[in-house]
Amino acid sequence: MPISTSHPEPALPHGLRPEADCGPCLLRQAREAAACATADPRLREAAVRAAQAVLESGNERLPPPALAQRLHRAIRRVTGNGDPYAEVKQRLNQWAVELERVWQPRFAARFPAFEAAVRLAIAGNLLDVGAKTQLGETAVTRALEAALTEPLAGSVTALAEAVRRSRRILFLADNAGEIVFDRWLLAQLPLGGFTVAVRGGPVLNDATLADARWAGLPDFCEVISNGSDAPGTLLEDCSGAFREQFEAADLVLAKGQGNFETLLGCPKSIFFLFKVKCEVAARTVGLPLGSLVLHRPEPGVTAAGTPREGDTP
Repeated sequence: MPISTSHPEPALPHGLRPEADCGPCLLRQAREAAACATADPRLREAAVRAAQAVLESGNERLPPPALAQRLHRAIRRVTGNGDPYAEVKQRLNQWAVELERVWQPRFAARFPAFEAAVRLAIAGNLLDVGAKTQLGETAVTRALEAALTEPLAGSVTALAEAVRRSRRILFLADNAGEIVFDRWLLAQLPLGGFTVAVRGGPVLNDATLADARWAGLPDFCEVISNGSDAPGTLLEDCSGAFREQFEAADLVLAKGQGNFETLLGCPKSIFFLFKVKCEVAARTVGLPLGSLVLHRPEPGVTAAGTPREGDTP
C-alpha cells in the first residue's frame, strides 16, 4: 500500500523518511498485530481498516516508527487490547535466556570479550516481531551461527574508546528477549556510569519496564522509561525526564533498527547497534540485508555512507 501524499505533516527534525516499501510492510505488521490482539474476525478487520486509514492520512514525512506508533495505537483502541504482544514478549524473554546460555560461551570463545558482547547484543536484535523476518528455531539458529563469522560493519575499537571516555552513557534498549542478549554488554559498561531506557508503553514486542525487571537489569543499573509508545525514540514524544537524560549523556548506545530510523541525523554522539532487516535500511547504510551493524554517523548526517573500517574476524 502506498503512503498518501495528501496533507503532509511537518517532517520531524531527524530520522528516516518512509519509502514506497514501508507502506506494505506496515500493513503486514498491522495484520499480524490485529491477529495477536483479538480472535474476533470482525474486530480484526476493523483494526486493519483503522491501520489503513493511518497510512492514508498524509503522514509520509514522518519516520516509519512514528507511523507505526499511530497504527498500533489504532489497533489497540479498536480491539480493546492494551498489549497485544504480552504473551509473545514473555515467550521471547524465556527463550532468550535459553539461547544466551548456549551461545554466550560460543561468542566468548571466538572473540575478545568486548567484541563478543557487542556481537551477541547485535545478533539478539533478530528477536523482532515487527520486521519481516522469521523467528522460528531454525532461522534463529542460523542467524546466530552467521553472527559468529560474518563481518561486523563498524569499529569495536572506536566504541570501546568512546565508552572509556564517557562519564554518562545512555543505552536505548529495543525488544523483549533482545534485552537478555544485551546483559553481557551492559556488564562491561562503567558501573554507575550508564542508564538503560525502555519504551514507555506497549508496542509490538518492544521492551518495557516490566521486561527489564524480568531480565534483571535493575540489579546492576538504573532503568528508566522513555515515556513514549513509539517503536523507536521520537524525542518530541518522550517524557521531559527522559529528554534530560538524553541531553546529559556523553554517549548514546541505540539498539535496534527502530532507534536507527528515528535518531539518524540527531546531533549527538550515538552508536547504532542493529541487524539490517529491510531494504530501506539496507540502502541507507549501504549494506546487505542481515548485516551486523555498529554505525556511528557524524552528528547531523542523515544518511549513512560506506561502513567505517571495522574489527572483522
